[in-house]
Amino acid sequence: MADEARWYVVHTYSGYENKVASNLEKTVENRQLQDLIQEIRVPTEKVLEVGTDGKRKEVERKTFPGYVIVKMIMTDESWYAVRNIRGCTGFVGPSSKPVPLTDDEVARLGIEKHEIEVSYKVGDSVNIVDGPLEGFIGTVEELDVEKNRIRVVVSMFGRDTPVELELDQAEPVG
Repeated sequence: MADEARWYVVHTYSGYENKVASNLEKTVENRQLQDLIQEIRVPTEKVLEVGTDGKRKEVERKTFPGYVIVKMIMTDESWYAVRNIRGCTGFVGPSSKPVPLTDDEVARLGIEKHEIEVSYKVGDSVNIVDGPLEGFIGTVEELDVEKNRIRVVVSMFGRDTPVELELDQAEPVG
């Protein structure tokens, strides 16, 4: 069995995601399993919806209906605790054998947010260190730390061209 916590995907009845998550949290608390089952998440995203009356409103929608993501150390006890939650149909994996998400999948799904230290601000010159414009130098026009985006104006062929990059694709000049 694993000795370090990994992210696993748990399949639930559709519409039971929040119920399964809260029941699992209660079970973890009651059985003192905090060291084995560390985090329980129902992935959601904020979406702008236009109602029948034409008004826009922001609603939170489940990114993966029917699934709950759990960070846990896989042992017989933790497997049993998750598997026996009402509304849970099992782990995602071949023949219900739990398969942890890879680090790449965790990053792509945005489950774990990695804080990126930004040592530049709007107006600073930055060197592009990754992507098709690697080696170019540009000026920071816009910075959005929450969305991990930066807009840099690069001079190409005698024209200023705005380029969208991720925060870690640029570093300060000097």
